[in-house]
Amino acid sequence: QVQLVESGGGLVQTGGSLRLSCAASGRTFSIYAMGWFRQAPGKERVLVAAITWSGASVYYADSVKGRFTISRDNAKNTVYLQMNSLKPEDTAVYYCAAGRSDLYYISASYDYWGQGTQVTVSS
Repeated sequence: QVQLVESGGGLVQTGGSLRLSCAASGRTFSIYAMGWFRQAPGKERVLVAAITWSGASVYYADSVKGRFTISRDNAKNTVYLQMNSLKPEDTAVYYCAAGRSDLYYISASYDYWGQGTQVTVSS
């Protein structure tokens, strides 16, 4: 099992920035990739960014390219999502996830989930 704990959500104005963190514990040696998903009210949960544990490959949804940056610190077993130029449409609950599959860009590849953290962008 892998446990994931997110932090860093909050309320920010349009154009502002936030950094989310996700600390992994447990059987982290089994992780191939980490991802950040988000779910807005009434909408499906979607993958917005992912990174392989080695850091060699990353994925971004078109909606966040150029604004969000995913990174990891393997020594701390932590993944980050730096979110800049935030827009009201970025408002959602953000979830950290870990997967054992090399298909890191596919939502269904993720096996473990954090509890979620709210990000609210005011206009």
